[in-house]
Amino acid sequence: MRRLRTQAGLTQEQMAERSGVSVRTIRRLETGKAADHRLGTVNLLADALDLGAEDRRQLASVLAPAHPSPIPLQGKANGDSDVGAEPEPASEVDRVLAGAAAELAREVGRRWQKEEEQRRVHDPFPLPVRWNRAPARLTDHAENIQRLPPGVRPEPMEPAGDLRSVAEAYRGIPSGRLVILGRAGSGKSIMAIRLVLDLLGGSGPDRSRRVPVIFGVGAWDATAVALRDWLVDLLLRDYPHLARRTPGGSTLAAALVDAGLILPVLDGFDEIAEGLRQEALEALNATSLPLVLTSRAGEYAEAVSAARAPLVWAAGIELAGLTPDDLSAYLSRTARPAARDGRAPGGEGGEGGEALWDLVLEVLRSGKDPAGGRLAEVLSTPLMIALARTMYSEAPGRDPAELLDAGRFPTTSSLEDHLLAGFVPTVYRPRVAERAATGDPDRDRRQDRRDRDRRRNWDPDRARHWLGHLAHHLVRLDRDRHDLAWWQIGESLPRSTRVVTVALVSALCVTVSDWAVVLLVAPITPGEALVQGAVVGPVGGLAFGCFYAVMAAFGGGSFAPSQVRLRLRGRTDGIGRRPVRTFTDRFAAVVPGGFVMGIGCACAFALQRALYEGRSLTDPALVEALLINMLVLGLIFSSAAGLVFGLLAALETPLDVGSAATPAGLLSANRATVYRQVLVIVPVLTLAIALGGGLVVRLLAGVLGPMSWKLPEGLVIGAVGGLGGGLSYALCFTAWGQWLIFSRLLLPLTGKLPWSPEDFLDDAYRRGVLRRSGAVYQFRHVRLQHHLGHTYRRRQGNYTPATFPMPPR
Repeated sequence: MRRLRTQAGLTQEQMAERSGVSVRTIRRLETGKAADHRLGTVNLLADALDLGAEDRRQLASVLAPAHPSPIPLQGKANGDSDVGAEPEPASEVDRVLAGAAAELAREVGRRWQKEEEQRRVHDPFPLPVRWNRAPARLTDHAENIQRLPPGVRPEPMEPAGDLRSVAEAYRGIPSGRLVILGRAGSGKSIMAIRLVLDLLGGSGPDRSRRVPVIFGVGAWDATAVALRDWLVDLLLRDYPHLARRTPGGSTLAAALVDAGLILPVLDGFDEIAEGLRQEALEALNATSLPLVLTSRAGEYAEAVSAARAPLVWAAGIELAGLTPDDLSAYLSRTARPAARDGRAPGGEGGEGGEALWDLVLEVLRSGKDPAGGRLAEVLSTPLMIALARTMYSEAPGRDPAELLDAGRFPTTSSLEDHLLAGFVPTVYRPRVAERAATGDPDRDRRQDRRDRDRRRNWDPDRARHWLGHLAHHLVRLDRDRHDLAWWQIGESLPRSTRVVTVALVSALCVTVSDWAVVLLVAPITPGEALVQGAVVGPVGGLAFGCFYAVMAAFGGGSFAPSQVRLRLRGRTDGIGRRPVRTFTDRFAAVVPGGFVMGIGCACAFALQRALYEGRSLTDPALVEALLINMLVLGLIFSSAAGLVFGLLAALETPLDVGSAATPAGLLSANRATVYRQVLVIVPVLTLAIALGGGLVVRLLAGVLGPMSWKLPEGLVIGAVGGLGGGLSYALCFTAWGQWLIFSRLLLPLTGKLPWSPEDFLDDAYRRGVLRRSGAVYQFRHVRLQHHLGHTYRRRQGNYTPATFPMPPR
């Protein structure tokens, strides 16, 4: 890499400028501290170095040896398979999109492969999830599915299959549209994951043309957001590197969708709000986009009936239940042989997995016991089998024979509730962590301390309470949400509590800033400085609190993490970001808040004069000065804030390809972004207030009369406003700041979350309670989410079940 760069006569900075890859990444490449890079990065570097075909191949073999891409290297190496033939030049847009699609394919495969491992799909072997053709009324005509002209007889579709054959069946659908139906917990999501991985890992047209990406469709409101825009938004959220710009000016995410390089796998159609399913189905029917849709059969059938048409051009399969023979083969191998009563495995009294489940499996196979029949019905889905396995095969001292107790479990619902209720206590049973053994005692102790901090033995009851709060937080009056975003957890607090917290935090920031600045540089006594800070801070906090209250009232109380970084010079992948429009939008959004802050400062100064000089608040001169100051300071603060934050927006550029698309990675990236923003905001806002104040005063002096704004005084006011405003913005109006004051401080104080919520969420993911979907968490199963939320609400002292009036006779 260093040799190629030197031959090209480029410095590392020039290389970064040309490629859009960070200097840090290039430095790590050249020093051998990083390996096995994404193919998209390799393409960008090769383009920047203007490499030929052979150099490109060598560079790819060194930088991405273990990840051959389904899309070949583009650029000058494209099309040179014919010896002596002139390669057909690819456009810059095609080259960029090919690299982005290859990078996305690799990331999707890595992410869902890990998800399969977390779900333990292959341990001890994949459950035989089978499928049959869906009822004809829920699919389109075979001629439409196969896109045949009139008079041509369609080929028969495979009547049945299993988990291993779903990708092959999909490749045989000319329209590229498939609906996967099944009841709750039947394995629809597992089927979707396996389909994606097989499409990425196999051969066929979808391998070379489209990248399958799973989208949780439950949050889509087709009446408010077009399908294309919704797909782009989720791609940007879950894969931040797709925020980079193409030569055409759009983001990579939008360009990939528009170019047909994305195969949407829409998981959870039944999770869309009931009143929105018809509109969602009609919106899908209005497109010809190849896609895969999963749903519960009943909810999908209702939507089809309401829309008077199924998903057009779509074939359908329906998942079948597991049989007692399937349970016998699977459950007997989930409980590994273990020594009991001090005897060796396999010896007298040894009890392996088959013995543990012997009685239950015998009753299930016989089919004569009603209790066995109920249990067989419950355990016919992968979800319930996974819960039973966790509760009995992996928990010592538990006997699955209790599932046959007809007195405790008279119905299938009671059995399901038992399995759901026992899941969390089972996975949170105490565990003893292994000691690190690297040979270095000091390093071992540090590693042990880190492991203990990350993998705590959370109390099962407290863990269930915290998870219940998070599940309850996802419930809204109109619908359920399934994406547990760390930047939205603070919304679980009442709006009034959040407003008061923002006001108090802002007041503290402004007060401390005022004291720090005035005591150091202002020529006033310490007593007057303390009075000024004690007055300015609360009034400033009140101003910020009012502004936040207005935002929260209109649904803007939480802030998505900024997936950008600051760049003071250079280009953004060679493409401008329409800085004038970006500046204008941010300026208009910030000006009202700055004006409110200026009014608050004017009120604070008037109150300070009244307190320190002993003047009455009704003094006409003081009231006149107050009104003038409110106008002047409002204009000064609003113009300065609009200018600073507008320029800040114009300097933002997307994160590079190496940015992590995990909750922890996004949190870390947003924290770093907020730090950089504060470092820019404080000095620039200080100068904007100090210098802009003089300009505003001179412009208004002829209208409002003589006014004074000396530069030293302006710098003091600017420093207080810059430092106080910057800190208040960082803590109250950014995703990371709200995470800090709401989720890390206020929610733990009220007992709704632990003191280390990020460790708790990560641990819940490792235990299998949560799953990751890009930058957000989701409960492993929707039914588990509903169960935990309902249990949490029932335990609240003010819980009252909903009642409905009896219909008139």
